[in-house]
Amino acid sequence: MKSFIIHALTILVIATSLQSQNTDQSPFRQLYDVLPTPNEYRTASGSPGPKYYQPTADYNIDIVLHDNTQSISGKVDITFHNSTPETMTYLWVQLDQNIQQLEADAHKINNQTITDKEEANSLTRLNRTFDGGYTITSVTDQLKKPLPYIINKTMMRIDLQKELLPGQSFTFSILYSFPINDRMKLGGRSGYEYFPDDDNYLYTIAQFFPRMCAFNDLEGWQTNQYLGAGEFTLLFGNYFVSITVPSDHLVAATGTLQNPNEVLSKEQYKRFKEAESAFVQPVVIVNQEEATIKEKTKSNSNKTWKFRAENVRDFAFASSRKFIWDAMAVKINQKTCLAMSMYPKEGNPLWGKYSTKAVAHTLKTYSKFTIDYPYPVAWSINADRIGMEYPMICFNFGRCEKDGTYSERTKYGTISVIIHEVGHNFFPMIINSDERQWAWMDEGLNTFVQYLTEQEFERNYPSGRGEPSKIVDYMKGDKSTMSPIMVNPESAYQLGNNAYAKPATALNILRETILGRKIFDAAFKEYAKRWAFKQPYPADFFRTMEDASGTDLDWFWRSWFFTTDHVDMAISNVTLKQPTDPTSSTSSNSPDPLQQTQQSLSTIRNSVDIKTTYTEIDTSLLDFYSKLKIEQQQKDFNLRNDSTYTSTEPSTATINYYEIEFEKIGGIVMPIIYEITYENDSTELVRIPAEIWRKGEIKVSRVHSTTAKIKKIILDPYKETADIDTANNSYPKQENTSKFEIFKRNAARNQENPMQKQNKTIKP
Repeated sequence: MKSFIIHALTILVIATSLQSQNTDQSPFRQLYDVLPTPNEYRTASGSPGPKYYQPTADYNIDIVLHDNTQSISGKVDITFHNSTPETMTYLWVQLDQNIQQLEADAHKINNQTITDKEEANSLTRLNRTFDGGYTITSVTDQLKKPLPYIINKTMMRIDLQKELLPGQSFTFSILYSFPINDRMKLGGRSGYEYFPDDDNYLYTIAQFFPRMCAFNDLEGWQTNQYLGAGEFTLLFGNYFVSITVPSDHLVAATGTLQNPNEVLSKEQYKRFKEAESAFVQPVVIVNQEEATIKEKTKSNSNKTWKFRAENVRDFAFASSRKFIWDAMAVKINQKTCLAMSMYPKEGNPLWGKYSTKAVAHTLKTYSKFTIDYPYPVAWSINADRIGMEYPMICFNFGRCEKDGTYSERTKYGTISVIIHEVGHNFFPMIINSDERQWAWMDEGLNTFVQYLTEQEFERNYPSGRGEPSKIVDYMKGDKSTMSPIMVNPESAYQLGNNAYAKPATALNILRETILGRKIFDAAFKEYAKRWAFKQPYPADFFRTMEDASGTDLDWFWRSWFFTTDHVDMAISNVTLKQPTDPTSSTSSNSPDPLQQTQQSLSTIRNSVDIKTTYTEIDTSLLDFYSKLKIEQQQKDFNLRNDSTYTSTEPSTATINYYEIEFEKIGGIVMPIIYEITYENDSTELVRIPAEIWRKGEIKVSRVHSTTAKIKKIILDPYKETADIDTANNSYPKQENTSKFEIFKRNAARNQENPMQKQNKTIKP
């Protein structure tokens, strides 16, 4: 009887404990309830497990681009290697080009409205007549015997005549064709752009062949339909691709060109070889004058360009007779690769000045923060109104006015999109996340490293995303039109903020405020090393960052990634506990808010950590706008850094005890960071870890003892936490800078094209 009672009491204690865990609402509770259980495929440390697997697929593609009809026809041979533990009776293939079918779901599932000032292109998309899906001519095995198949919208199931056992491979062929969409009218990641002035086309072609679906331990076959927002989930493999185009076209593609002597002139080939050792300035392989001549004299013959790419997850290419081509070599540790650009004259002089150097800078900087860039080439292709990425090649916007001028906004927009899209070579082309399901794992991580790369390109580069202050307007917005980061991209509201800006900001806060640069950078690099050429999922990232940093971050992931909460902390009360006149500690007038504008923490640290930016090393990158700003930048360079914080307090006989009360108004817990200014104008920065909120309190207090009197206290002085309301962040309370004053301060940047207004045409 006694043992029964003890046993019953034990069960009661366990049940009570479990119930307590289930009702625990502490912001610091573990993520056991939302993350998958670790196993032998994916471990608790965030590493691939001892039984981790992933199949591969090799491709032999032979296509023809028909410039007269804007269409593609061809054949793809696919060899699927079943390195999974499962026996397969069918295979799934992606037909992403079917998103261009007239009856595709992607055209039916979005709300449609029309305004009085609707643009012509928008109306064209509303009233589609273009039918651009695949025409499948045949699906056969190696013996040319037909294979049964079923097409389900953007997916195709191929039934096997014989079971495909683990470790076996299967090869099949597909004959197909499709019309190319007018990307400028119909949109899309792939398509053509027509130039009526010279009657020519510029093709940026992707998703142009049937591709194997991914298969893994979490999803099995990843067969989510392609609806537009969710991008691609793919297998690694080797490619050999033959592309037949008009003989006066230039072709850029994933991989290395296998027959340069057949498709390049002797002079072009000579310049191409020179570029392989040009580490400082790009070599122009085809110049603007040569490209302009080809625009006017069109060839009627064809050439076939052949490319080979190893261990990549996809393939894309660009083709046009309008292309200018330049290239330079990039040294990354012991390896040299080629950074290259192709662009029409409409992109010059902006592209000739910046594109290839932006590619080179991106490869170097991303390699520093992740892994060394492993591929032999990296392309940037100019295509209007697009930014899109594929292995070793990306399509980027940025055009000049006809007089050769460009606005400051166009300049930085062009450099940023090149950095972003080239950066996608790392996320997800190497660190191969499931884009169809988790957009933030490539877009958010990439936008974060893009921010780091921009800051190393030019001192105080005007990055659009990354700084905590940039996300505030979004975070304080209407929660009904907001989604957690951890949502499928097809279901996300405000995808740009959701998948790009918010995760990038969260990682910047994690780097600067929670972990510190040294610990964060080591953990982030470990994640890249562990999952290079593998397929990570969110839990793998979260667990690796915790494992490699030695820090429990479940509270951070939960609030920033799984909720739509925001940060709002306040100084709710300050009490002087000694018998000292409290009025005297705040008797001075509040300074002009405009004089209190602080640099961000990242900017302060960058002024020390980034010894030289790319534009400081290579002054040929300076342009009209750089020279306007350079004097101010030099003044700002060493304005403040961490070493300026002092705590020089006057010696007095009286010790003052200030009880400072902080209130958590928003749902996200964050560290409490405040700066105290004493009456003698010395300052002290205090950092309290986020764990001060561990018991779920709304208000917490800290007692600050000092022999000096406090003149003011500023909460989050360097805007590290994305606090949405800074009006309650000061003691004594002070007014924030008005929006009008901010507008005046930034007026110069908002000018449309001062280069043009001052007739400052820059020659290519």
